[in-house]
Amino acid sequence: MEKYITKGYVAETRNFGNLLFLIIRNGYESEQITFFKKENPDLYSIAKDLTKESIIKVIGEKKNSEQAMNGYEVIPETIEVLSIAKAPIPLNISEKIESTFDARINNRYIDLRVPKNRAIFKIRSSIIRAATDYFDDNNFFNINTPKLVEGGVESGAQLFKVDYFGRPAYLAQSPQVYKEMMIVAGFNKVYEIGEVFRAENSNTTRHLTEFTGIDLEIGFIEDYNDVMDVVEGLMKEILRYIKENNKKEIELLGIDIKIPEKIPRIKMQEIKNILKEKGKILGEEDDLDPESERLVYEIAKEKYNCDFVFVTDYPFSCRPFYHMCYKDGDGKRTTYSFDLIWKGCEICTGAQREHRPQILEEQINAKGMNLKDMEYYIRMASYGSPPHGGTGLGLDRITQLLIGLSNVKEAVLFPRDPDRLTP
Repeated sequence: MEKYITKGYVAETRNFGNLLFLIIRNGYESEQITFFKKENPDLYSIAKDLTKESIIKVIGEKKNSEQAMNGYEVIPETIEVLSIAKAPIPLNISEKIESTFDARINNRYIDLRVPKNRAIFKIRSSIIRAATDYFDDNNFFNINTPKLVEGGVESGAQLFKVDYFGRPAYLAQSPQVYKEMMIVAGFNKVYEIGEVFRAENSNTTRHLTEFTGIDLEIGFIEDYNDVMDVVEGLMKEILRYIKENNKKEIELLGIDIKIPEKIPRIKMQEIKNILKEKGKILGEEDDLDPESERLVYEIAKEKYNCDFVFVTDYPFSCRPFYHMCYKDGDGKRTTYSFDLIWKGCEICTGAQREHRPQILEEQINAKGMNLKDMEYYIRMASYGSPPHGGTGLGLDRITQLLIGLSNVKEAVLFPRDPDRLTP
């Protein structure tokens, strides 16, 4: 008869004198190894002294057992200790006692052995797989853009400054310029999944100083609805893929996945009018704050029975200079832009870009920016830039909201915030 071989981490030891149960864990699975002191005292002696999280290899017989987990137990013939763990371990991972978040991150290599924590990153990996498949199926080019740059297109206060051979450089806060360069180059559809850096001194459950963006840009669009169509298709495909391919993780984490039939699109002014009825008053030039986003989610649930909602047509005052504008009925400068809000949290910002050089110059001046700093951007638009638009989604927030995590940092293997630079 072929011998059964198993390997794993020692999760628990239950010693009843002449009988010892060793529970080992490998990935999501746990197995019971049963040692009989009288029948095999040498193996029993090794097993009883093993520390938690030591790694062993067992060869023996797999036998049915109604009392054992998984309906079977392993009766060992040999046991090999592959690695001894120092005792006591610095983190309780039994899930019976909750450790602090800092303790978990400081000992991440141990924390990630917990099946539920492991499942988070299996889901995250599947999100990337689903997004990549979606883009490939829709003829997008995958691109990789520099993360060391000379300047930024967003707020300068958000830039991390580094020394680049004696001259200043910055960590990229967005691949925006490079995405648009590719559209000007005639690639028409591009995407990148990569790191983004924001020097925001923000300690919240939804912000990071380094996060993973899913960025896309599309050329020759009719209007910003084309971009929203792609984002909507992407999110539906991600949810469909997870639902079909991550059943074990869904069960383990208790996830309820709802795939929308159609994501509603509501203009900002209409949203503000509805919020006013609910007692939340925003000024004409105001952006949505976190409380407003939660209320918008409630509106979408009540009116459309949907966890998602696109909020569109933001005022120019709270959008970057490169968003295309129009004058609304009251003559106010408004943008062809949108945010996608999911379960009360913004997961992406997008827009049709302004591709006309003269108007770009006007909008740069309107923002009070130095036109000389943006010469490279104007120059790029001066050699044939098609109507285009795009967006950037936060992979970390998508993971957080899909699973229902209380803190976005739990959706990141090694999170970075204003207080944490290790491990």
